[in-house]
Amino acid sequence: MTLDTRTIPAPRSGRWVDDHDPEDVRQWESTGRRRAQRNLWLSIFAEFLGFSVWQLWTIVTPSLNSAGFALTADQMFWLIAVPNLVGATLRFPYTFAVPRFGGRNWTVVSALLLLVPCIGLAVVVQNPQTPFWVMVLVAATAGVGGGNFASSMANISFFYPEREKGAALGLNAAGGNLGVAVVQLVIPVVVVVGGGLALDRAGLVVVPLAVLAAVLAWRSMDNLSTAKADLAGYAAAVRNKHTWIVSFLYIGTFGSFIGYAGVFPLLIKQQFPEIGFSWGFVGLPQVPLTLAFLGALVGSLARPTGGRLADRWSGADVGVAAYAVMALGALGVIASLAAGSFAGFFASFLLLFVASGVGNGAVYRMIPAIFRAGIDVAADPQGLVLAKRQAAACIGIASGIGAYGGFIIPRVFAESLKTGSLQPALLAFVGFYAVCAVVTVAVYKVGSAQRFAGTRI
Repeated sequence: MTLDTRTIPAPRSGRWVDDHDPEDVRQWESTGRRRAQRNLWLSIFAEFLGFSVWQLWTIVTPSLNSAGFALTADQMFWLIAVPNLVGATLRFPYTFAVPRFGGRNWTVVSALLLLVPCIGLAVVVQNPQTPFWVMVLVAATAGVGGGNFASSMANISFFYPEREKGAALGLNAAGGNLGVAVVQLVIPVVVVVGGGLALDRAGLVVVPLAVLAAVLAWRSMDNLSTAKADLAGYAAAVRNKHTWIVSFLYIGTFGSFIGYAGVFPLLIKQQFPEIGFSWGFVGLPQVPLTLAFLGALVGSLARPTGGRLADRWSGADVGVAAYAVMALGALGVIASLAAGSFAGFFASFLLLFVASGVGNGAVYRMIPAIFRAGIDVAADPQGLVLAKRQAAACIGIASGIGAYGGFIIPRVFAESLKTGSLQPALLAFVGFYAVCAVVTVAVYKVGSAQRFAGTRI
């Protein structure tokens, strides 16, 4: 008689669980929900730190010259862009790390990997004679924090039933995005407390938190043996043209969010260097290092709103509206720069962040509807299963491709500044948002009418 190990909770060492079935209602209510929630909150903490490390250089770079460095504007934009390039690329292999190594195991490893960019940053910023190529190399290691999103989302998706997966993944994503805002709020205070400008603290302050995340994951998270890599679903999604269309649209939303979050502190300092700000008894020397966090904050908080609006109307309609508002925001930045208005500049960027956050939620809402459209569930139940698998794979692919916007936007601004103005870059972004809106309407509102008939994309 062969013993069915799937009925034995955690029969192996290393917190492996072989019996987790979130679709089993009785098991879910008795043990599954508690297990899933415990792993979710620890995952959010680890991913939050990952995003924070990913964006460390966005808040440190504007102050490097004040610390004795002599970097050009182009070099500063490289230091901001490179972590995003690496982070976007790492999202693809990180997607498959959880099925290969286990969610708990990989969370421990990915949390400890954050020590490398943190310690590296603490070392290089203390010496203004550090070669620029070394600084770029150290900045690139911060990309490991960007990869954490993919593995974290993949891991949590295995813990929750389909009926609750959207809410769980939304919480997980929002927790990560908030890491951008928090690092841009807290780090400026940390580096000036006690007087002077101690930029090495920007990396060192994260070190104990990363160790804590690894310890908590080691002690309390679980590996699921049921977490398997869906290579067939991934291959099917790669062959589907809508995967690439949605990925393109996601560059316009999440790419804008992470790209603008990266450059916002530096742009404020470059364009309005005369602005000063003091917070309580702590004198903070620069506005970019105190107010820029509001952009990432409102963008993160707007993401769930985008999903809710898409549920009420449609992802395509809300997405088109988001692109339109983003275009208006970029035009507002141009007008504010021409008028020398910091208030207008700041407000226009906040509008860009809000619209990008709403667009993030809307585009993600479109994905399952796109792959489910045209399927007769009664006649083709397996077709619905494949649609869900392709949609899950598409989400992973789009999250990686969309993150490349975090590299593109800083580099476009850098090239634009070589003309002496930000206007060419901003006009290029307006044109790109117009293209995104046209593609959304052409493909999901006007085109493919037969396939999408009766489906609210």
